[in-house]
Amino acid sequence: MAVRKATTAKGTADNKDALHKRVARYPTVALVLQGGGALGAYQCGVYQALHEAGIEPNWIAGISIGAINAALIAGNPPEHRIDVLDGFWNEICQPAGNAALPALWVRSLLTMMPASPGLEAWTASLSAIAALWQGQQGFFTTRPLSPFALSDGSPAATSFYDTSALRGTLERRIDFDRINAKAGMRLTVGAVDVESGGFRYFDSTRDRIGPEHIMASAALPPAFPAVRIDGRDYWDGGLVSNTPLEHVLDEWPREDTLAFQVDLWNAHGPRPKTMMDVLERAKDIQYSSRTRHGTDAVARTQELRATLTKLINQLPDGKLPDELKDAMAPWLDDRVFNILHLIYKAAPCEEQFKDYAFGQTIMRAHWDAGVRDTALTLKNPDLFALPDRRKGFTLHDVRRGVE
Repeated sequence: MAVRKATTAKGTADNKDALHKRVARYPTVALVLQGGGALGAYQCGVYQALHEAGIEPNWIAGISIGAINAALIAGNPPEHRIDVLDGFWNEICQPAGNAALPALWVRSLLTMMPASPGLEAWTASLSAIAALWQGQQGFFTTRPLSPFALSDGSPAATSFYDTSALRGTLERRIDFDRINAKAGMRLTVGAVDVESGGFRYFDSTRDRIGPEHIMASAALPPAFPAVRIDGRDYWDGGLVSNTPLEHVLDEWPREDTLAFQVDLWNAHGPRPKTMMDVLERAKDIQYSSRTRHGTDAVARTQELRATLTKLINQLPDGKLPDELKDAMAPWLDDRVFNILHLIYKAAPCEEQFKDYAFGQTIMRAHWDAGVRDTALTLKNPDLFALPDRRKGFTLHDVRRGVE
């Protein structure tokens, strides 16, 4: 037994060393976080597993709850990030208002009951009802008056919930000076201009990021009010694109990039059998589709780059005329992308309300799933090898339960 244990330890050390050597070959290591409300705890588990493996991204980009998680990570030193994420999620998974005390009583009662799929589904539905009824601590609360009673264009007239508590939560838990420091982790969040419908990325390399930018990215209508930035109103970026992956891959000048794309919605799923299944499946398709669109687009672009390079090599002297060099430069580099696509697979007890079921139990299940999925992925260092520069692109899909 002692010999076997020693061999296992050495194998683990060798595996970790091989992983670090491969990751170190990428100048850009990006963590890309999709929107998905209460499902966002899964992303925390992903980050925890990366952190424990000694992998720290230098660029983090997010939409909606992904933007909030991204800011919590970028806005704190590495040694405090897990605790800050844990504190935030434990806070927002407590019902607001009069629902808080009954929720604590029900949670205590449930801990004394044997676990079962039916109990888990019932618990998740109670959490979703509590969120709709009272809101969540440190996040959002219900408005005292229906927005249908107003028509003045105010936040109270254009949203069902008040998110002023979220600003205080972000200011308490995030060091925005750290985010905006030149040496800090790069942060990108996406939002949609309410009037133009145009998508905008706020990036810490170009913009001074504040709590309003994070709140704008998470301002999903009609639940939450638009957020005003520099005279413009913004809504949740998920209305247009629920992942900032394309922004990361379109960056210029390009670098060899390892991107951990963390999806909270699974594009693959069974044919619905009930109306609740239909509602859940529709959400999955709606909010997951942009990731595949982005990876397909970058694959086509990389193939075009490779083809152009071959064509130029067949020109006289194997080079472009001087007058075309600048115009063609963005299409002729040999930088490569490796995308690790981590996809959360919802448990059977989760239904169409899974993105607003903010209960403590289901939150912890999401978080633990993120840790497990990522730890499993990190066991295979070969996934992190630099792609062939003649192809320029590699995509690895990772789904829970797949070895």
